[in-house]
Amino acid sequence: MSETAEPNVGTFTLGASPAAGPATQITVPEHEEWPLPNGFAWVFPGEGNNGGIRRPVIMADGFNLGRSELDKLYQGLEGGEFPFISELRRRGRDVILLGFEERSASILDNAQTAIAAILRASAEQLGDAPLTVGGFSMGGIVTRYALAKMETQRMDHRTRLYFSYDSPHRGASIPVGVQAFSYFIPFANDFARQMDSPAARQMLWRHYDKDTGKIGVAPERTEFLSALERVGGWPQIPMKIAVANGRGDGIGLPEVKPGEVALRVDRIYPGTTFYTQAQGDDVTVAYLNRRFPKADKTITTSGFPEIDGAPGGTLHTYKILADTLKKLGGTVDLRHEEVCFVPSVSAVAIRDVEKQSDLYVNIDGLPSEESELDDFILSSTTTPHTGITEELCTWMLDRLPD
Repeated sequence: MSETAEPNVGTFTLGASPAAGPATQITVPEHEEWPLPNGFAWVFPGEGNNGGIRRPVIMADGFNLGRSELDKLYQGLEGGEFPFISELRRRGRDVILLGFEERSASILDNAQTAIAAILRASAEQLGDAPLTVGGFSMGGIVTRYALAKMETQRMDHRTRLYFSYDSPHRGASIPVGVQAFSYFIPFANDFARQMDSPAARQMLWRHYDKDTGKIGVAPERTEFLSALERVGGWPQIPMKIAVANGRGDGIGLPEVKPGEVALRVDRIYPGTTFYTQAQGDDVTVAYLNRRFPKADKTITTSGFPEIDGAPGGTLHTYKILADTLKKLGGTVDLRHEEVCFVPSVSAVAIRDVEKQSDLYVNIDGLPSEESELDDFILSSTTTPHTGITEELCTWMLDRLPD
């Protein structure tokens, strides 16, 4: 490698599952593990349910690269503001955490893992209490498709409640400048693998194509939406509820103004700059520069809404990138640590995200019937994507089937 070559900063990935901070580390209790096709599950019996599964709650992991780390998922669900798993178990619910061998695989493939988990839970269950099935972030989309497919194939999923927790029903957003940067790194890297994965292409409302440099709806997203439509779009039998980490009053991230510098880098990738998304045509969202092999590129968008500052669950996209660059010797000017990842309108399936007026609509002022869901709740304050809060979790707990 040349002495002037840029280091490989693509070792990081952008996770989309609940994650607790280091100060909240707790011991994961003993549990049974189920091997499943393309995945696995950890089973935590509810209080008083010794000797079998009685009231199952299946909760699927979200999007990232590689195999699910259910120990980290457990920490995120249990070790933060609200002990969600403990509260479920206290109420006699058997918690089944569903993981995947490859979280960035196609939603359609990982749905087969979800179907296998549902069938095993039903087969091992004592009694006839209905199931609750759902997931966090993309896990909510995986289980949505799985349940709908089972109904289409006349398979009895025995599910009375489906839930999604900040799931991107109408699409998620990773700034296209950041997507482009993953491919600008002059090494094969994990971040590029993540951005080019089937799940990313299916999930993101706009995707940067590494081969053409074009920004648009990925063919994989179009194909997935067609597959979803073929199974009816949603499961019809269970009640469908959703939780959103973003606000419902149309107020997003006021500190994230459009067209501002979000992150500037020097020493390595010198002068590389990312800007918050603004409206208009030929809007610069990133200037990328590297020393070896020498190259620079300007990334522009046209017709985008101001999605970085929109109401929604947030992801520390630029902080994660900045921290990685600093560790490798770069100097960073970080102005905006986080941006919107799953817009509120997407999480509660009430509007698409393409138009500014829809993206920033006051959901609280809309008839709830406009949503494709039966019921939903939005956070009273902007919270991190899949952040576990007492407000959102107690609302969900109160809707569990008897």
